Amino acid sequence: MGYKLELENISKVYGDGDSSIKVLDSVSLKVATGELVAIVGPSGSGKSTFLSIAGALLSPTEGRIIIADKEINKLSEKKLNKVRMENIGFIFQSANLIPYLTVKEQLLLISKLAGRQTREDEEKAAVLLKRLGLAHRADQYPEHLSGGEKQRVAIARAWMNNPEIILADEPTASLDSERGRMVVKMIAEEVKLSQKAAIMVTHDKRMLDLCDRVISIEDGQLTELAKEA
Repeated sequence: MGYKLELENISKVYGDGDSSIKVLDSVSLKVATGELVAIVGPSGSGKSTFLSIAGALLSPTEGRIIIADKEINKLSEKKLNKVRMENIGFIFQSANLIPYLTVKEQLLLISKLAGRQTREDEEKAAVLLKRLGLAHRADQYPEHLSGGEKQRVAIARAWMNNPEIILADEPTASLDSERGRMVVKMIAEEVKLSQKAAIMVTHDKRMLDLCDRVISIEDGQLTELAKEA
């Protein structure tokens, strides 16, 4: 089994001395190609910290992070930025679309930030929008989109640079149950179709059956939960 993301013995401590707080205590997780893993746990349990470390946005106090067989712990900030741009796609609680860019331009901005803009990028954007049922919205601005459409644009944007890993932080929080389920189903299908690996932090237990595994974070530890039938 090939792993896109490996976190080995990750610890994260905030503060020093008696006032320090250990949010993660030597936890490990491997996410395989084509796998969507859900992370659940109470507020303040370290879910966002864990996701930020997995996405190279936050450095662990201890432990190793391996993305696509490359250890990234000791990379410079410049090289970490390159890893984030090329290897990781982020989907946030809010779609975070730029109001003055059309749907198509939202996707092409990712190519521009990566230092390129080719015909191939335009074709890829068109394919992604068609796959996610947004081709007819390509020239629309965010103000004309529904909440579900905005999140679908965010999914397409996360896939634009063909990243190895997708990290989703509460992607259904602003959606009703039907639209939320549609969004998670799309993420799961895209992960398998494109052979990526994905981690989704969520409070919504109604979405867990769409995930391959469910991991709970509590008291600094990870526990794999049995999936409900």
